[in-house]
Amino acid sequence: MVNTDKSKETKFMSENNFQALVDVMAKLRAPDGCPWDKEQTHATLKPYLLEEAYEVLHAIDEGDDDELKKELGDVLLQVIFHAQIASETARFDIFDVADSLREKLVRRHPHVFGELKVSGQQEVLQNWEAIKARERAESGKADQEKPKSVLDGVSVKMPALTEARQLTERAGYYDFDWPDAVSILDKLSEESGELREALTAEVPDERHIAEEVGDLLFVAVNIARKLKVDPDSALKAANRKFRTRFQYIERALAERGKTLPESDLVEMDALWNEAKTRDK
Repeated sequence: MVNTDKSKETKFMSENNFQALVDVMAKLRAPDGCPWDKEQTHATLKPYLLEEAYEVLHAIDEGDDDELKKELGDVLLQVIFHAQIASETARFDIFDVADSLREKLVRRHPHVFGELKVSGQQEVLQNWEAIKARERAESGKADQEKPKSVLDGVSVKMPALTEARQLTERAGYYDFDWPDAVSILDKLSEESGELREALTAEVPDERHIAEEVGDLLFVAVNIARKLKVDPDSALKAANRKFRTRFQYIERALAERGKTLPESDLVEMDALWNEAKTRDK
């Protein structure tokens, strides 16, 4: 009998495809598998997971769906790889990972899967943090003697831009925040003035200057957060813009039979302005 339920057929095929993917990873790690794959550990794979995550972000920034599909697949590969390594010592497998995630999503969304009522996104985030705190306490992993902080869930191992954004997001859940982006611009001006003072001091202190630079960057991240702009993506876009404009200078100089060392700041600045005009 022919199955006319296309959604069930598609789901069945998808489940089979996923199992086939898991089986491929297991084969690569088998005794007769790939020598490189067999040698990998959780630790050796760490840089690849980070690299693949950044490539996903790049594909999103480029608006390239084909590339995004491939890069998401590469991230999925890393997840399956780690799960396969764990399964070989009977710690957990990819299906345990999926089941744990499913349980967490249901548990942390009582306003969707339970009876809890929320008024909006801010209350959802506050409730999410409260549930996480309760989970930590119930797990016994929380140090009972150490003062609890709402910032404990922000990893110090994250890139600095992400850490700064998440720290102030957490504080913002409890209204410790600037009222709007304009008020943060005022703070940026204040920090800029303090950096200027540090630079023009009679005896400049390098450590103090570095501290003021950090404060300036921290405030800039908060402007991005308040405007709902991802600071890392915004900086990546600025990097791309700088790369494009500087390469325009190099090409223009080459057309004049010159190299960068043979030019000067006045000429390069004029070409930079040309590149800016072309961007508009």
